[in-house]
Amino acid sequence: MSQWNQVQQLEIKFLEQVDQFYDDNFPMEIRHLLAQWIENQDWEAASNNETMATILLQNLLIQLDEQLGRVSKEKNLLLIHNLKRIRKILQGKFHGNPMHVAVVISNCLREERRILAAANMPVQGPLEKSLQNSSVSERQRNVEHKVAAIKNSVQMTEQDTKYLEDLQDEFDYRYKTIQTMDQSDKNSAMMNQEVLTLQEMLNSLDFKRKEALSKMTQIIHETDLLMNSMLIEELQDWKRRQQIACIGGPLHNVLNQLQNCFTLLAESLFQLRRQLEKLEEQSTKMTYEGDPIPMQRTHMLERVTFLIYNLFKNSFVVERQPCMPTHPQRPLVLKTLIQFTVKLRNVSTLSNRRFVLCGTNVKAMSIEESSNGSLSVEFRHLQPKEMKSSAGGKGNEGCHMVTEELHSITFETQICLYGLTMDLETSSLPVVMISNVSQLPNAWASIIWYNVSTNDSQNLVFFNNPPPATLSQLLEVMSWQFSSYVGRGLNSDQLNMLAEKLTVHSGYTDGHLTWAKFCKEHLPGKSFTFWTWLEAILDLIKKHILPLWIDGYVMGFVSKEKERLLLKDKMPGTFLLRFSESHLGGITFTWVDHSENGEVRFHSVEPYNKGRLSALPFADILRDYKVIMAENIPENPLKYLYPDIPKDKAFGKHYSSQLGEVSRPTERGDKGYVPSVFIPISTIRSDSTEPHSPSDLLPMSPSVYAVLRENLSPTTIETAMKSPYSAE
Repeated sequence: MSQWNQVQQLEIKFLEQVDQFYDDNFPMEIRHLLAQWIENQDWEAASNNETMATILLQNLLIQLDEQLGRVSKEKNLLLIHNLKRIRKILQGKFHGNPMHVAVVISNCLREERRILAAANMPVQGPLEKSLQNSSVSERQRNVEHKVAAIKNSVQMTEQDTKYLEDLQDEFDYRYKTIQTMDQSDKNSAMMNQEVLTLQEMLNSLDFKRKEALSKMTQIIHETDLLMNSMLIEELQDWKRRQQIACIGGPLHNVLNQLQNCFTLLAESLFQLRRQLEKLEEQSTKMTYEGDPIPMQRTHMLERVTFLIYNLFKNSFVVERQPCMPTHPQRPLVLKTLIQFTVKLRNVSTLSNRRFVLCGTNVKAMSIEESSNGSLSVEFRHLQPKEMKSSAGGKGNEGCHMVTEELHSITFETQICLYGLTMDLETSSLPVVMISNVSQLPNAWASIIWYNVSTNDSQNLVFFNNPPPATLSQLLEVMSWQFSSYVGRGLNSDQLNMLAEKLTVHSGYTDGHLTWAKFCKEHLPGKSFTFWTWLEAILDLIKKHILPLWIDGYVMGFVSKEKERLLLKDKMPGTFLLRFSESHLGGITFTWVDHSENGEVRFHSVEPYNKGRLSALPFADILRDYKVIMAENIPENPLKYLYPDIPKDKAFGKHYSSQLGEVSRPTERGDKGYVPSVFIPISTIRSDSTEPHSPSDLLPMSPSVYAVLRENLSPTTIETAMKSPYSAE
């Protein structure tokens, strides 16, 4: 089943997450129509290769043209219109930057895999639960309700201001009419009545002015309360969600809802400001003793202006944190002299504004750079320069950098609106600078630890005394690393094994873990840290066994003791796959069989590392693996993947070729040679009474190959070579 078909079968709450990251940069219509073709392309590789990206963009447009031709025959007018519009948008956006479309599509596919992994996870961790707290949703609804109420109140004061203007015009007309009357008429009863009417109008005008100012004061007070409590709290909550999303967590994108609230509130404040200006004009034309406008307006205008400034100050945010295009799943880690991207957004959308960033040319925020009408700008070619010192007090010498040093990137903007000029700034989350890609794993560990442990977005001295992290939260984040990076998270059994690795006990729901234990101290009896071990496994999965991992066929995290408990009652030939605890980036398999007297025996091969797996796909190793007992013909001992899945059923679709094909000559029959194939073979000494050690199951050596020649037919020996795995 294609990835897109799996996505469409998700529950509505997960479909809503998918909907959030599809926009005009990569419309969902294209994802749907070209699902299989899109999934068959290597967009991640293209994001770092301009030639490859150019070809893929051209092919994407060709595929789109073919779809357009098909729907044209069906006379589907709406779809024809949409596809033409989408093609124009894609060609316009990416013609000069084809690598960007590869980045966009790669990110979308990765987000789909992360959401699919989250949907298949039986356990929801404490961090994700906190993000889905019902009280948060209730607060958001309250914010939207209060913003709407303020907007409605401002509309009412708009009517009051217009009524005051009409009332004052009428008063002015009547007053001027009296002034033009003859002296004799001024003593008449009609004149006296007119004077009384004018006095009543003046009283009414004074009352209405006071009433309007009172309503405006109340609106200002309510806006102040809303901004400094619920709205700012919502924004801080979004920033916390962004922190979690940066380290692989679920993306709950409420920025569009916040933008709507900020925009409505900004519109209301500017409308209120104009109303105060109109009242000043009215007061200038006509004032009187005790006129409330001159007494209250200046203070109210100052409060409104401050609220506008505060609103825009908080609405200027980093929508997408700094990230190197070469490592999209490792944001906030930047390498010197390597370009990175960042996207800024002003959550209020009242006017274009311009700003200067880190010495770059001035660039205007534009609605065109966003699909949702927000003012945003994306910088794709920023280049950090090596810093000589940091806020953490640790200096850099030469090209060496400490991967716990945190730096902040500040962005500045100047807004000019309706006579108001405001200088605003915002900062990225703390970033880690590296000078060599080998520092990336530890730098990423620093980013993880920081964003798990604190809500503070600017604590640059955090690693002077890093606090411990809650073990349950940390293990949840470890699962996110697998779901975001290799498409499948960890289940409760796998998390238990990691907890045992870290704490020597399985109860990981309580307690804390130190930064040193996670990333600095070597594991007991090993020459590497826990994080180095885990990062090597992620790299192994990504580059060599990704399809097997996504299918759920790699148990991976299981101790030797646990694997024996799982296998001891299973049919002979049942095996499971687990990651090596002694070799970095190694994977091994263990199977069970019975001796002649019925004794249960377990056999594990020496772990395969990336060097060996680069020469032969792991699925082919499992298919072709042989063991040879003294004086016996080699045979494959692997029959069933734990618990009872026939091996070929589990891995058949991942074999690189059919076994029967290897003995046939090529179609051209070049010089009559028969193609050769690597076959991994191990030997077991049947006369040994000691438990089988890993050395018993090393891939076949030349001496063992001599025994093999005595037991293989001539046809088989022509199509087999000795294993290339006799040495690391």
